[in-house]
Amino acid sequence: MTVRVMLISPGMNAALREARFAGDAPLDDSGLRPARAAAAAGSVPVADQWLRGPSRRCHATAEAMGLLPDTERALRDWEMGRWSGTRLSEVSADEPDGVAAWLADPAAAPHGGESLLELCARVGGWLDSLHGGGPGRVLAVVEPAVIRAAVVHALALPPLAFWRLDVAPLTVTELSGRAGRWNLRCGRLLVPEERVR
Repeated sequence: MTVRVMLISPGMNAALREARFAGDAPLDDSGLRPARAAAAAGSVPVADQWLRGPSRRCHATAEAMGLLPDTERALRDWEMGRWSGTRLSEVSADEPDGVAAWLADPAAAPHGGESLLELCARVGGWLDSLHGGGPGRVLAVVEPAVIRAAVVHALALPPLAFWRLDVAPLTVTELSGRAGRWNLRCGRLLVPEERVR
């Protein structure tokens, strides 16, 4: 059976604007307004199963879109250890060698959290588990790092391709496939920007 996985990135928040390793930063009004507009416009895709990452930002985005998804721990954000909550510029100034290793070596985790390889394996394991004859359409509100890891896994990309993928707030990335062969449709806006104002 073909599985269709629709991954929605949560709305904007201050941590994203500040290039901060988010930790569990909440959604703000600049993220709530377009999420509510997507719900009002009927732009939220139909699914058989609704999930979300455990972050407050994913929870608030799903709620603003009128969804009541189950929390899926496998879809949690990238665990950044001691870097959590700090700005990339601060970490780069304090630990330039650690940041360089993190960006160049997918097995490195100088922050004490997950390596890129571990993130991709966790998210990939969840994605692969969907081929067991479960729901045909799965919608999940998840952090951008989770979406990027899913794309890397699904398309069997080299891990460092992760750094070349951008995921904008409130976009849908769709993976559809059967028996581990996935096709990608990425970056569809949930609501046109002019309808958010």
